[in-house]
Amino acid sequence: MAPPFQAAILWGSPSYPNAIAWSEDNLIAVASGNLVTILRPAVTFGPRGLITITASEPPAIGVVERKDILSGCLLPICLSRDDQCVVRSISWSPLGMASNSGCLLTVCTTEGHVKVYRPPFCEFRAEWVEVVDITERLYEYLQRTGFRDLDISSFHRCEMQVESRRSADEMPNPVSMKEQKRSVSASKSKGKSSKEISENQMITADQYTSRSAMLCSIVVSWSPLLHVTSELSPIPNIYASISLLAIGAKSGKISFWRFHAPDCYNIEDGRVPIAVKFVGLLQAHDSWVTTISWLLFASDSSNPKILLATGSSDGSVRIWLGNNDKLLKSSEVNHASFLLLKEVITVNIVPVSVLSATVLDQSLSKMLLAIGKGSGSFEIWLCDISCSEFVKLGSYDAHEHVVTGLVWAFGGRILYSCSQDNSVRSWILREDRLDEVAISYEIPDSSNSTCPPADVFGSCNGVAVSPGSLVIATVHCFERENLNRMYEGRIYKAAVEYFWIGGHQADVLSKTRFLFNTEEHPRFQEKELDYWDANIIWSLKQYQCLDKPLVLWDIIAALSSFKKYNSEYVEHILMKWLSTAFLGSESSDTDLPVEKVLSRVCSTLSDSPSRLLHILNIICRRVVLADLSADQINQVNSKMQNLEGLFPAIEKKLAKWIEILMSSEREIRERLVGFCFSSFLTNMSYQEAIPSQPGHWRPDGLAQMEQWIALDQDHVRDQLKALASEVGTYKGSRVATSEYFSEERCSYCSAPVPFESPEVGFCGGEDNNSGSGHRHRLSRCSVSMQVCPITPSWFCVCCHRSAFKLAPETLFKMSAYPLDLKSSTESSSQAVSSRPLCPFCGILLQKPQLDFLLSPSPL
Repeated sequence: MAPPFQAAILWGSPSYPNAIAWSEDNLIAVASGNLVTILRPAVTFGPRGLITITASEPPAIGVVERKDILSGCLLPICLSRDDQCVVRSISWSPLGMASNSGCLLTVCTTEGHVKVYRPPFCEFRAEWVEVVDITERLYEYLQRTGFRDLDISSFHRCEMQVESRRSADEMPNPVSMKEQKRSVSASKSKGKSSKEISENQMITADQYTSRSAMLCSIVVSWSPLLHVTSELSPIPNIYASISLLAIGAKSGKISFWRFHAPDCYNIEDGRVPIAVKFVGLLQAHDSWVTTISWLLFASDSSNPKILLATGSSDGSVRIWLGNNDKLLKSSEVNHASFLLLKEVITVNIVPVSVLSATVLDQSLSKMLLAIGKGSGSFEIWLCDISCSEFVKLGSYDAHEHVVTGLVWAFGGRILYSCSQDNSVRSWILREDRLDEVAISYEIPDSSNSTCPPADVFGSCNGVAVSPGSLVIATVHCFERENLNRMYEGRIYKAAVEYFWIGGHQADVLSKTRFLFNTEEHPRFQEKELDYWDANIIWSLKQYQCLDKPLVLWDIIAALSSFKKYNSEYVEHILMKWLSTAFLGSESSDTDLPVEKVLSRVCSTLSDSPSRLLHILNIICRRVVLADLSADQINQVNSKMQNLEGLFPAIEKKLAKWIEILMSSEREIRERLVGFCFSSFLTNMSYQEAIPSQPGHWRPDGLAQMEQWIALDQDHVRDQLKALASEVGTYKGSRVATSEYFSEERCSYCSAPVPFESPEVGFCGGEDNNSGSGHRHRLSRCSVSMQVCPITPSWFCVCCHRSAFKLAPETLFKMSAYPLDLKSSTESSSQAVSSRPLCPFCGILLQKPQLDFLLSPSPL
């Protein structure tokens, strides 16, 4: 196995499987002891986030007689010897669930407590902020219903069986004896004897065990983002974003919680309440639920299928089909929201430790399910959802100890497994079997980093894959015997390692190959570079799906590294991608010059989807033009000059890349301005503007947009000029509100700010005693072109533009420049919910953070 390209040291040791998780906004969470450490893979030794776990008071579920404490059903609880509360399970929410449009993180502890946290984007601290205590919510529900949802008939049969065969590393710990003592002492502290305790407080040992098992959570898992039409909205086309949180407990039940994405996002106030509702309970197994995996089949957009795979300590694995109406729309608690499709593994003596499910890349109706076991083996199942056909592809004795991590990559072509025996293995899917392949693929600068030697590790507790499938991260515990007891043994507990996997074998290689001199670079084989080529283009293709957030960190890092190594190889990859994505064919087969390909691509920009333009802009700025700062590039738009005036000595090929970037960004700006004008005219046709409220979008900065068109008449479409002229007829009209055409003033000196550029503005100047004025430089909003206020604004880490207004979501879904903007705007019914995405780059906007604070880095 090749050495990792970087590593990060942790101050706590993972204790359970799936101890590492990769978020959709490119953050990594690691469950390490009583801490959850949040890392940014781009800067492993930089800022970090933390969640510190402390002991919690158990809920008052009732009191048992002292003589019943040592009864058979309570014996496992009494024998528990937990001396510290540690993290058992973690899971990231989809992007957009936090109030700043980031990801929420759910944490489950060995005490069975579940809490949800958000990033501290406005607190200036490393500790993440608790927003919801799920265990407390569940306890309140069960208390209101008198714990009627619990069925204790089957629980006691399995409790002692589980205790007799579990190991401390494979299975969760039971509730501590401290819970019993606190419950009893709490009743005595009020001066009451056992006879004075009311009947609803005094419960039997069986009831106490059952309630404790229901409230003792073991595993948490977020579903993918789901879209449903809001029934509460007056306009039917507004789509609400929802994610379901599944929590498995010792009782074998799974509780489901429906989280709604915020109606609007902000970066100034983090006290926005989280909208969460209890959906219901599912008796998934007769023993502990140890692992959960969600899957969404969205090929049928009108009726997407929600699948849930669950594994248990009794060895069983079941696949469930969700009822969309009950899960996503019902306002009442419903316990019949899932239908059992198949029990792929029945009850046996080997507990299930991890599950990993993915949609097969070649067929959107088929699911691959990997099942890891406590024996060290795993099974692979192929499930055709269209006909409910389930086929076992094989069972593999891959490891010597419990499987602690399984993850699919490249659309189900590659599977990675890890184990408590410290091994990490990779497998390639060929037809109906898995073949092991070595993890030995490097990248040019991967040997420059310093990583701990592999012989100091004792176990591996999880594996995660990057959003672009080009990197995997593993977490390992250090073997104390191999560390210096005086120094390292006291500090180092575990480490996260990152490995490049983009050189793994691809199924189909392109006919277009890069001629590579293996004698000059003996580290790389010719086929390996072909695999990198195919996998990078495959990864870029996945981002053409609008539901996949633009997080290109691994792609940008790989291309940038290869660029230092061999710029012609990167150029070869980009030409192939441009030819395939924009021209519809591999035109690079004809050996066209780069300038010719770029010219052809430039002529197709108006017919290209906005998502493709966003990817092109990111690659131009962060790979091809990486030596130029974002401010230098923005000067072209700011001064609206020719390239020769700003970069007189730039080479011809690089100038062509700048030209295509400017053309692409101009295309996006025209789409945005055109949509704003059409939206305004549509509102005026109804003699009133749609009110500014959550879920609605309305245009701003129309006066600035008109002036931009007037300053750049030579390059603007005639269609846009006609719309601007029509909008101008409403100036002074009683129907149009003053905020559409108000004069801009400087935030510092109140001097007027003339419109000179869509990027920056300079005020008229503040008079002083000498009679001369000082002109303040002000940034303009990338959406409305208005001058940004002094208050914090959204910021794009790619193009370094700011925004205090959000772009309409329709902009990001455009497949081409609309021939009829008015009809396109009317068809959207003005119900355009806004997410904080950069209109020019398509990535998540965020609040500018100080260097010592952790912030997501999608690039």
